[in-house]
Amino acid sequence: MHFNSHSELSGKHAFLSPSSSAWLRYDETQVQARLQSWKAAKRGTDIHNHAHESIRLGIYLAFPTEEEQAQGRGNPIALAAYVAHGIDWGMSCEVPLFYSENCFGHADTMSFDTVTLRISDLKTGITASKMEQLKIYAAIFCLEYGVDPYGINIELRIYQREEIHDYVPSPEEIVQIMTTIVERDQYIESLKVVA
Repeated sequence: MHFNSHSELSGKHAFLSPSSSAWLRYDETQVQARLQSWKAAKRGTDIHNHAHESIRLGIYLAFPTEEEQAQGRGNPIALAAYVAHGIDWGMSCEVPLFYSENCFGHADTMSFDTVTLRISDLKTGITASKMEQLKIYAAIFCLEYGVDPYGINIELRIYQREEIHDYVPSPEEIVQIMTTIVERDQYIESLKVVA
């Protein structure tokens, strides 16, 4: 039998996905709540893509006026700042970071000029974000590229809603995460050998 290709679905995920079948047991209120969450996630992806294309093209986004802010219109301050900093600091978007098959990820934006490592994350949801994710990215970067955290400056930023959260981790924090990554990776690999 020749199956339909549906190439237009490549990279997409269905709302009523067979791989997350809990929706079979949802009542209408739960379906509505999940749809809102699903729409918000899609909007977040679209905002990230817009921001990253703006950074790539060097096109700044306008900061909202006080009137726009009061009315909930215009670009969120954090989004405009995220794009401006990305352009000003020559950051790359969606940077893959790889330590092993067990530990890798993609930093939203990142730059390194041999002195300062900058990693930024744009959060479009309402859940409070944790700087821990960015510290892990910094640790993976140092492991992958053989960079000593004691020999560089590290600046981490989360851009969310109307706020920008800056954090400068100590080299000890990054080294501790690096050590944990290496130890956990070795342990996972030893479990694979036994299995």
